[in-house]
Amino acid sequence: MDRSKEIYKVTLWGGTVNVLLLAFKFVAGIMGHSAAMVADAVHSLSDFVTDVVVLVFVHISGKPEDKSHEFGHGKFETLAQTLIGFMLLAVSVGIVYGGLAKIATWLNGEQLKAPGMLALWAALLSIVLKEGVFHYTMRKAKQLDSQAVEANAWHHRSDALSSIGTALGIGGAIFLGQRWAVLDPLASVIVGLFIVKVAVVLLRGGIGDLTEQSLPDEVEQEMLRLAASVPGVEEPHDLRTRRIGSHYAIELHILMDADISLRQAHDKASEVEDLLKKHYGEETHVIVHVEPLPD
Repeated sequence: MDRSKEIYKVTLWGGTVNVLLLAFKFVAGIMGHSAAMVADAVHSLSDFVTDVVVLVFVHISGKPEDKSHEFGHGKFETLAQTLIGFMLLAVSVGIVYGGLAKIATWLNGEQLKAPGMLALWAALLSIVLKEGVFHYTMRKAKQLDSQAVEANAWHHRSDALSSIGTALGIGGAIFLGQRWAVLDPLASVIVGLFIVKVAVVLLRGGIGDLTEQSLPDEVEQEMLRLAASVPGVEEPHDLRTRRIGSHYAIELHILMDADISLRQAHDKASEVEDLLKKHYGEETHVIVHVEPLPD
């Protein structure tokens, strides 16, 4: 399976849905006089921009190692995840601000126009389509072990959840009467706050990897156990780890009998390296430093 082609395929499917939805949502939001639906349309527009970012950066990250990037281009995929997080954060802040402005207008005594049924139907359609795209994209992200595709999947899920809030707000504003028209901008504020949370999660992971954050403790402990399982290898220590896109980079020290030959020591170190690559993937970068056991 060609990883890059599969990522392009799943991203293009999501992008097609996003284009259709954002066009319908903008029309429904404007014609249906719904602030919540216009906010939802802006969110779908950010989804479409996200798809473009993923396509560009996955193409770059799939390039082989070269002189300027001797560890490969995997960090570009992490950069894509981080950019998606920033985009989501910017969109969510705009949604919250717009909703609060409408609520402030209502509190000052101005009457808000109740949204129309077209906006409600657009929200319901968005829930169904985006939830379906989320499950498809997340399944592919797990298969391809892609940070960018997983981030994009959560972007689809956030759009589906925002549409739920939008549908509730629009439905309440329609069916409960004119004095409840404020539910429409209130729904947009709640949706915006939820998207803020999703953006923070994506940014925390992306920035952590870009700043060489170590892998979780449970993963590192597993690495030490695997190295120690090789006969003749003692006390794996000084473990250093990080992520390079969808792959791991591992450095560790091991102790061995001081009286064995250099070839034997090399073969044992290679055995540790092969074991770690077998467990974490052939693209894993492994450096094993051999030290003699104390007398």
